[in-house]
Amino acid sequence: MSRNAARLRIEGHVQGVGYRWWVVQTASDLGLEGWVRNRRDDSVEVLAIGDGEVVSQLVEACRVGPYGAVVRSVRAELADDDGSVGFGQKATS
Repeated sequence: MSRNAARLRIEGHVQGVGYRWWVVQTASDLGLEGWVRNRRDDSVEVLAIGDGEVVSQLVEACRVGPYGAVVRSVRAELADDDGSVGFGQKATS
C-alpha cells in the first residue's frame, strides 16, 4: 500500500504549550506515522505519513492545536516518505 506524506510548518504560539506532545497523541490516535520537532525559529515541524484523508485530518487538527496554543498558520506541502515507523518526537532543528 502506498503511503502519502506531508510536511507541515506550524507558526504562532506553539512552543512551550505541549504542542509536540499533542501532535504525537493525535497522529498516533489517527494511525499515522512520522515525527514532530520544534524549530529554532519558534515554529513546529511535522512529517505525517499515512492515508491521504487521514493526513488531511491531522492538518486540520493542527490548525487548532491543544489548549494554550495560538496557531497563526499551518503550511502543508507534499513530502517524501522517510520510512518512519510509529510517530515520535525529534530533536529541535
